[in-house]
Order: sequence, then C-alpha cells, then structure tokens
Amino acid sequence: MADANLVNLKTAGVGFKNNYQKGFDSHEALWSTVATLVPSGTSSNEYGWLGEFPGMREWIGERVIRQLGTHDYTLKNRKFELSVGFKLDDLADDNIGIYAPRMQGLGDAAARHPDELMFEAVQLGLTSKCYDGQNFFDTDHPVLDKEGKAQSVSNSFGAGDGKAKWYLLDASRALKPFIRQQRKKPEFTALTDTTSERVFMLDEVLYGVSSREAAGYGFWQMASVSQADFTAANFAEVYTSMTSMTGDHDKKLTLKPNILLVPTSLEDAARLLMTAEKIGNEVNPHRNKCKIVVCPWLDN
Repeated sequence: MADANLVNLKTAGVGFKNNYQKGFDSHEALWSTVATLVPSGTSSNEYGWLGEFPGMREWIGERVIRQLGTHDYTLKNRKFELSVGFKLDDLADDNIGIYAPRMQGLGDAAARHPDELMFEAVQLGLTSKCYDGQNFFDTDHPVLDKEGKAQSVSNSFGAGDGKAKWYLLDASRALKPFIRQQRKKPEFTALTDTTSERVFMLDEVLYGVSSREAAGYGFWQMASVSQADFTAANFAEVYTSMTSMTGDHDKKLTLKPNILLVPTSLEDAARLLMTAEKIGNEVNPHRNKCKIVVCPWLDN
C-alpha cells in the first residue's frame, strides 16, 4: 500500500470513531428507567442477598444478623459483537464517505443493545426464574406470614394467553426491579494492520464493537405484569395489590409504583388514564400516579 493510502487509513479511522460516537450518543436509553446498573468483575455475579428485602428493626438485645446469600441466583455475563468491513480499494477511490453512515449505525446499534437485552428480560419474566426459584412474574411467590408459614403472593395478573400486555413498577429505590449487569462497556475497535492475513487475503480492514453484559431480575415485589386489557379497573387492581404488599412476617414494604411500562400500542390509553381529570362523570383517581414509559421493544 502506498504511503498516501496509509495516511488515508489512519485519517479514516479517526473519522470512523467520531461517526461511531455520534451514533452512540444519539440514542436515549430506556433501560435506566427500570433497571439498576451493577458492575461485574468476573464471568458472573451472584445475587443471593436478594432474599432479604431491606428493612430496619428496633435494636433490643443483640443484633439480629441477616445472612446474605441464602438464595441461589446467578447472572452470567454474555458476550456480544457487531463488525463491519470495507475494501482498501475504497481508500484509493476516495469512497470513505460512503462508510460514515454505517459507522454511525454501528454506534447507534451499540447504544440500543442494552435496551434490547433489558426488555427481552422483561418479556421473559413470565417464564424466567428469579432469586426465590419462581418465575419473576408469578402467582406463587412464597412469603412468610406472621406465624412464619409460607403463603403464595402474586405479581402476575389477568387470565391471559401467557403474553404480557403492560407492567407496573416501583423504580424509586436504589435497586430497581431489573438489573443491568456490565462486565465490559461497548468498545470500538479496529483491525487495520496492513500486514494482517485479512488484508493479504481479502484486501479488507475491519471495525467493530463488542461488550460483555447481562440483564436479569431484582426484587419481584417491585414489579407486576398484567395479561389483561389496560383499563382503569385493571390498573387499580394491580396498583392496590402492590401498595398493600407485605414481606416476610407481615412487614409492610410501602411500595409506591411510579412507572407504567407499556408497548406503543397502549401509549394513548396509558396517557389518557394518567392525565384525564375525569373518567366519565367521575374524578379520575389515577391522574398523575405514574410516569409513562413507552417501549417499542415490548410490541408483539
């Protein structure tokens, strides 16, 4: 390769990284509205401590030591990548500009990926286990009553066809209902060594992005799903169930749902219920109760 093309390749790399970053920064992430970011330093993280919903007690006598890690819930990191290549002839033909949109698209895809991963986990909550061994959204979560006997508590509503229609979340606390686990942030890299086998065999250089991460479940008590139609009555049922929920030994959890998570098909109905002053001739008791998060990844 001529020296001029070597310079062009270096210059193109700087431009491509800028294009990538522009695409990455253009996306406004949704995952942070429903999930807490948890750094990961190994191939997986254990979340056995989720079995103890945090709460203070009066200190009488000795401290009561709560043993963390009594449940078995491990979230294993997954590896992801997206790569693109272009021919070195395009350097000589001054066609670098045609790749700028692709690099911007690469950044946009990297930024959108955590949303895709997170809301995939949300949708799989009806069939995926959480820390107590039950599906995250289930009718049979075991909770101890005052006498220490297990009783079944539900965070799944509506006799549906197994498909979630809308969600209600309490995302106001330090640990939100869902977990985004990050081992390695999305990283833009390039394979532009002109002496590499790729260049020798295909006359092609590569650019790509990779990450290691996972999406999973926090406290099931802080999220509910409905398979029923979105109506004022059904919303009231789920909301009341969450606000009145208790933990082990009848301890009040004082949950306050603040996120109404819906697919785009329910956006208008959700906004009407959260903003209308009246329903029919009656005052709307649900006005301004929740922030509406409209998620295209939930569209069926």
